[in-house]
Amino acid sequence: MKYLSFVIPVFLLLGYLFYEKVYKAPMYEAGDEVAEIQTTLIDGSPFTLSDLKGKYVLLDFWGSWCPPCRQENPELVKLNKEMHNHTFLKAEGFEIVSIGVESNEKSWKRAIQQDGLDWKYHIIQTDRFNSPLPSLYKVREIPTKYLLDTNGDVLLVNPTFADIYSYLRQG
Repeated sequence: MKYLSFVIPVFLLLGYLFYEKVYKAPMYEAGDEVAEIQTTLIDGSPFTLSDLKGKYVLLDFWGSWCPPCRQENPELVKLNKEMHNHTFLKAEGFEIVSIGVESNEKSWKRAIQQDGLDWKYHIIQTDRFNSPLPSLYKVREIPTKYLLDTNGDVLLVNPTFADIYSYLRQG
């Protein structure tokens, strides 16, 4: 019985560490090639991620219902305005691909409008984390971001905006 007071906290700590480091860990790491995305955009047009090869791409998994995501959106808008038409040495451009991890399409569209997310690549996944793309990319929390290079390989996982600007300004 006296060991129980030691074993329970150790067990809880191990469970928490497993949850944080294994379960919630993003699917991809720097250097990995991400899975292809073939889907339909908000405007009904077909989308294939590999069509953006040659450009830097920021995959942004977010939700209209997620306060941290919504708080980041003004910074995403600023990033897009500054980098979308930027001239890069190693890339043909920069694109943001927003993937809405949602259950309510109306709320998602309203958030895009309210937050001024004016880029063209918006994808909705209506079964939240059980949807195809969050499942394929093993997204279990949002926001989750991947900065991809011109070949579709991961450069940065969950980078800060300072990290994104720093990398893009070099390339």
